[in-house]
Amino acid sequence: MRFEHIFFDLDGTLTDPALGITNAIIYARKKWGLDPGKNEDYYKFIGPPMPKSFETYWGMSPEDAATTLRYYREHYTEIGLFENEPYPGMAEMLQSLRDAGLKLYVATSKPTFMSVRILEKFGLARYFVTISGSDPAQPDSTKADVIRAARDQFGIDMTRAVMVGDRSYDVAGAHECSIPCVGVLYGYGSREELESAGADYIAETVEDLGRLLLA
Repeated sequence: MRFEHIFFDLDGTLTDPALGITNAIIYARKKWGLDPGKNEDYYKFIGPPMPKSFETYWGMSPEDAATTLRYYREHYTEIGLFENEPYPGMAEMLQSLRDAGLKLYVATSKPTFMSVRILEKFGLARYFVTISGSDPAQPDSTKADVIRAARDQFGIDMTRAVMVGDRSYDVAGAHECSIPCVGVLYGYGSREELESAGADYIAETVEDLGRLLLA
């Protein structure tokens, strides 16, 4: 077996968060008096740090992006958090990895307290050694920062580690930490995005991912 330590992204990798995230974005746009748009307009926001997406896609200043994030969280923390569901077969796949002796970790740009609540609600938290997310007081933290936090806390041997995610940010964070990345196509990143970012492996389905990680 080539891997021992598996880092998982959350949104678009373990669970499908589209409804909750996009509803919260629509709420934030309404707070600004902007055209709310449609839910599918905001799928590209799923995965990257939210303030960066507000700056990139809406041309906001860092200050306005921070305000928008506050509006977003007003809705997301109370309602959107649980407008979410695990991908079919995810619990079974995680169990098979645990049964094989692999150690599993979550490395997500979502704040830790939100990530824990989501994974506990859906019965997935028990599969992970730790759930490592971002600190709301440090909005500029990257995926690499989150991976390193788990690495340092548990003394993980990174020569036997791999990252699993659905967006280019997951690939970049993994490579910054000198580990390979599996890009998954059932989430919100395209094959073109993941391959252009340099994903080391591609898994089309949850079942494909399990087979790859156990090979």
